[in-house]
Amino acid sequence: MAVIVGVRFKKAGKIYHFSPGKIDLREGDAVIVETARGLEYGEVTVASREVDDKDIVQPLRDILRKATAADIQRVEDNKKRQKEAFATCERKIEEHHLPMKLVDVEYTFDVNKIVFYFTADGRIDFRELVKDLASVFRTRIELRQIGVRDEAKLMGGIGCCGRPLCCSTFLGDFAPVSIRMAKEQNLSLNPTKISGICGRLMCCLKYESECYRKCSRSQRVRPPKKGSMAATAEGDGKIIFVDREKRTATVRLQSGKNITANWQDIIERDEDDET
Repeated sequence: MAVIVGVRFKKAGKIYHFSPGKIDLREGDAVIVETARGLEYGEVTVASREVDDKDIVQPLRDILRKATAADIQRVEDNKKRQKEAFATCERKIEEHHLPMKLVDVEYTFDVNKIVFYFTADGRIDFRELVKDLASVFRTRIELRQIGVRDEAKLMGGIGCCGRPLCCSTFLGDFAPVSIRMAKEQNLSLNPTKISGICGRLMCCLKYESECYRKCSRSQRVRPPKKGSMAATAEGDGKIIFVDREKRTATVRLQSGKNITANWQDIIERDEDDET
C-alpha cells in the first residue's frame, strides 16, 4: 500500500496523484510539485489516503512543499503575464494570416514554458509563428490545438439549464456521449435541444443513462416503442409517449383522444396488420 494525495492544476481539471512524503496535507492546501513540464502550482483536492501499489501510475512523484506567500504571488504575476501574452499572440496570428482562433494562454509556474491553446478547422503550419513568439518571450513555446469541447471547458459559460457548464466547474474528463442515451431517456432528438454550447451532445445525457439501462434490464415487460401502432382496451392508436419510470405509455387513438395505459395492457402491432 502507498499513501497518495490528489492534486489539480486547473479548476475542473484532471486529478493527478502524488506522494505527500512527510508533509501533512489537507484538502484545499496549495502545493508545489514537479511534473514533466517542470515545477507546477496545484491544489490538493483528494486528502491523503492509502491505495494499492498496482492502482498507481508510476513513477509516483513527491510533493515538494506547501505553497508559500511568494509562490502564490508568482502565480498572480503569471496570470498578468498571460493576459499580455494573449494580446501579443493574437497580434502575431494576424500578422502571419493564420486561420486559427486563440483560446487561452498558460504559463508554467517556473516560467520555463508558455502554452498557447487554439482552435482551427484543420492542420495549421505555425512554425514561423512559434519562432516569432520565441524571439519575443525568450522561453519555450508550445502551441496546442484543442477541440470545441475543450474550448468550452476553458472559456466557461452558462448551459441551457441556467447553471455554469459542467465541464468548466467539476467534470475532470469528457465521457463518451451518444444519441442512444437521448433515445433511452425519451428526449427530443432535435440537435438544438440536446446539444451544448460547444455544439456537441450535452455531457449531462450521461448522468442518468445507466439508471435507465438498469431499469430496462430489471423490467419483465418489454417497453413499447414510441411511434409504433398499438391496440388498447379503448381502441387502436399510435404510441406518442413512453414513461419508463411509471411503466406507462400514452396512446393517441384514431378518434383523436389520448389515453395513458400500463405496458401490459398495450399490444403493439405493425401498421399494415389487419385487426
